[in-house]
Amino acid sequence: MEKPRIAIVGAGAVGAYAGSYMAQAGHDVTFIDPWPEHVEAMRSRGLTIEHLKDVPPFTVPVQAIHLTELQSFAKQKPVDIAFVCMKSYDTAWATTMIAQYLSPGGYIVSLQNCINEEVIAGIVGWGRVLGAIASLITVELSAPALVKRAAGKSGASHTVYRVGEPHGRVSPRAEYITSLVALSDSALTTTNLWGERWSKLVANVMGNGIAAATGLLAKEATADDAIRGFAARLGSEAIRVGQALGYDLEEILHLDAEIIAKAGEGDDAARKAYDAQRLADTQKPGGGAHRASMGQDMMKGRRTEIEYLNGFVVARGAEVGIAAPANAALTEIVKRVERGELSASPDLIRNLRLN
Repeated sequence: MEKPRIAIVGAGAVGAYAGSYMAQAGHDVTFIDPWPEHVEAMRSRGLTIEHLKDVPPFTVPVQAIHLTELQSFAKQKPVDIAFVCMKSYDTAWATTMIAQYLSPGGYIVSLQNCINEEVIAGIVGWGRVLGAIASLITVELSAPALVKRAAGKSGASHTVYRVGEPHGRVSPRAEYITSLVALSDSALTTTNLWGERWSKLVANVMGNGIAAATGLLAKEATADDAIRGFAARLGSEAIRVGQALGYDLEEILHLDAEIIAKAGEGDDAARKAYDAQRLADTQKPGGGAHRASMGQDMMKGRRTEIEYLNGFVVARGAEVGIAAPANAALTEIVKRVERGELSASPDLIRNLRLN
């Protein structure tokens, strides 16, 4: 049977990491990216993947094109599977761009930080959308054609990828996508895409904006008592909003969602359990010695996804009558740092006074 044609739309850290293993396994993969130097490096010397431990570095030859060259697809075999791995604010145009080159049975997989399936479905229809979550993957595009992962493989200790259909049933195509992402690390097909999505959102809400506002590595932020406490409050608000929306939440940062929620609400026993787990995580190999993706964006002068993470919690909370003041405050701080009105500093969080 002929292998499907796969497009990775956005060859950033996650897209390049997952796609490199697909290419290594012999799949027909084309990487599409807007960064010219990255595209040229992939073309000339392949895509290099490095891990903090356990996995030897490797380089795989890949097909890569700049997004301005995508019109060449009109004369080629249609795309069967398109992984959209762009920033959330680029989802709509990236989906529109690749949709015209899909085969009749082709579909799009959102392999992104935020919740973008509805945006994609508005362009191609719900029948052509799947979701894929990359949990605690800690990858960074540190240079053109070079992805570094601040860990080894998670394997059985933590399931990195969760793939699901919006309707919640297990389908052959969902299982096939699971098999593709499983080439790079542990994966499962979920019947709870929306619960998985919101759980991933909570984890991002607790770390990404803080990295952008403070300039700290994940490990440094977790070690700071005040910032760790603020992260719990961010998570608590997001969890309560998700519960009000009816989502069945999964484990978050190796903790039951209710522990995080209660810790953020001031429950002493929950806060002790939360602190113990979060601090224990920093002692593991790698242990948060990485910069969350929004922190990377801030350092590179790129637009952040704060409005699609913490800002999204605030907006959805308003719909169900739940205030999210901590998430609102962090959203505003990150926007001001982006605009150059504030300089990234831990004190931006430490000095917050919320009722």
